[in-house]
Amino acid sequence: MGQPAAHHIMARLILLLMLLLAFLAPASAQDAYLEALPGLAGGFGTQAEAVERLGASGDARALPVLRALSEGQLRKRDVTIILPGGADAATGQPADATGAETVRINNRVRAALRGALGRLQLVSANPDERLAAADSVFRSRSAENIAPLEAAIARETIARVRERQELALAASRLVAPDAQAKHQGIATLGSASSDEARALLLEARAANPELAPEIDGAVSAIDARLTFKRAGETLFQGLSLGSVLLLAALGLAITFGVMGVINMAHGEFVMLGAYTTFVVQEACRGIPWLLPWSLPLSVPAAFLVAGLAGALLERGLIRHLYGRPLETLLMTFGVGMILQQAVRLAFGAQNREVLSPAWMQGTLALPGGINITQNRLWVVVFSLLVLALTFAAIRLTRFGLEMRAVVQNRRTAATMGIRTGRVDALTFAFGSGLAGMAGVALSQIDNVSPNLGTGYIIDSFMVVVFGGVGSLIGTLVGAMGLGVLNKVIEPWAGAVLAKVAVLVLIMLFIQRRPRGLFALKGRAAEA
Repeated sequence: MGQPAAHHIMARLILLLMLLLAFLAPASAQDAYLEALPGLAGGFGTQAEAVERLGASGDARALPVLRALSEGQLRKRDVTIILPGGADAATGQPADATGAETVRINNRVRAALRGALGRLQLVSANPDERLAAADSVFRSRSAENIAPLEAAIARETIARVRERQELALAASRLVAPDAQAKHQGIATLGSASSDEARALLLEARAANPELAPEIDGAVSAIDARLTFKRAGETLFQGLSLGSVLLLAALGLAITFGVMGVINMAHGEFVMLGAYTTFVVQEACRGIPWLLPWSLPLSVPAAFLVAGLAGALLERGLIRHLYGRPLETLLMTFGVGMILQQAVRLAFGAQNREVLSPAWMQGTLALPGGINITQNRLWVVVFSLLVLALTFAAIRLTRFGLEMRAVVQNRRTAATMGIRTGRVDALTFAFGSGLAGMAGVALSQIDNVSPNLGTGYIIDSFMVVVFGGVGSLIGTLVGAMGLGVLNKVIEPWAGAVLAKVAVLVLIMLFIQRRPRGLFALKGRAAEA
């Protein structure tokens, strides 16, 4: 054979070899799933390696296999892996499950599963699954997650998911052997505002002493943002508590602050408003299109129910006891107990569930990482709206004019033709109706039970006395001030001691200003 012929044959052999390699290479990548699958039937070490390979394969068939393994529903027969439905995980065809046993795993395999499932779910079409995958990858913290995370971030269009993926990428870079990747991870984590990012940096500081100065700077930046975040959340919690106190105290500011009646049944009128909300919701269940409007419909219904109860109480009992505060206190305390027992007989002693509309559910993220719950935000808005309507009713209506006239000088008002008895009944009904509206709001953040109003009656009296008897502005300032003060003290002293501390501070304040912050003249003040 001549040299040209030999060269020709060699060239053809090289060409065939290249074609063979080109054919085998994608087949090898394509069959990574099939090659890793039998490892799940082996020992724990082999299982962990197989799980890692399945997670890195990017094959959609691996996701149901790993989910079944994590849930304890995967079985094996020799090296055949059987899915929960009885199908062979390799072929998808029905498998012979005779003698099959459950695949058991240990903590090492579980740790590998978290990372592998996370990598596979990063490309899921479901945003919630992608978010859960980012959390899983964040906890697994492996350098192998870097490439899948970078690809997922490049495709991600939802901000909250991308933010979580970037945090997971930073955690993975922090454990990478590359120094540049570590610096990138520290910088990203340092710009976060979470306790978990701070904890991760402190953990990395112990393992990387040479990066201690850089990590300390990142931790300090996180601490500053966390301080601002906690201050913002504490302020909102204080305003939220203050809005609840404002709603509960508004009616009392009318009945006690203006009329001078110590109504110990005020908390029960709040409870009647909450149960009215429950009744309206149950009535709307039979009309699907009306159910989302059950809460707005409950507001006027609760006002009317509690207002009617207040008018009956004033006309039937209280009008005979004006000027006798001790007897009024004892009588209204007894009426409150009667109302509680009547509700127990009608609805039972167990708590009743009042559902929140969709627009009141969820959490709202404010700048700076401050998270606030939407139901409490709406309670704050509702309380301010009720305060504005109350102020308008007192200052801009004929009823408000007659009420103020009777309070300032009852005898002169009567000589001017004002029916003082009617004004008394309407004023007490108005204050009781405001308590019923407070019950609507409290049904969204507290348990609806016969004892609902009991926990707010003392706080309501404190707000009215602290703000100034009969003053709506004083009620607003007192409610918000006491709410914020209580939430500021709570982290240091606990919930019970915080209430005690607030009570002591109010007692000391009243010693200095017996008529409160904004005192107005009224029957109680003149007495």
